Amino acid sequence: MTSTGASQARDRDPHGRPRSARPRDGLGRPLPYGAHGVPRQPEGVVRAPEDTVAEAQALLDAGRPFHAHEVFEDAWKSGPECERALWRGLAQLAVGLTHSARGNAVGGARLLRRGAGSVEEWAARLVEDQPYGMDLAGLAAWARGLADRVAQGSGPVDARAEAPALR
Repeated sequence: MTSTGASQARDRDPHGRPRSARPRDGLGRPLPYGAHGVPRQPEGVVRAPEDTVAEAQALLDAGRPFHAHEVFEDAWKSGPECERALWRGLAQLAVGLTHSARGNAVGGARLLRRGAGSVEEWAARLVEDQPYGMDLAGLAAWARGLADRVAQGSGPVDARAEAPALR
């Protein structure tokens, strides 16, 4: 006996990996099949760090932190081992903003604080304090401030208005 969902073929990318073909809104929420969504970020793109920062900033400025998270995730997965904690922390900040914009105060605040801690921890090991021109101390302060506001029940935030400046 099969369930209704089990009889349907899973969406797959050209390489056969599971990938939802459902359109998504600007905050990454799935929309019904056939609905008009925003363009998806391609996955697995290897970019120069400066290009990662520029593309993620453009997405954040457009109010699309979920998509910025995917750009940071590509850098985290494809970059040198010594930088993975930096990119993971930045991805956590973007996902924290995503959850905060979706109205998930608990998850948003938690991820913003976790990302701030990761970025601060990574920055503490550096000789230079602004890798790729990013203001890590400023990002951590932004994340902690937003986490505090969100945790106090300020409601969903405007992702575009709350977008951090990476540089």
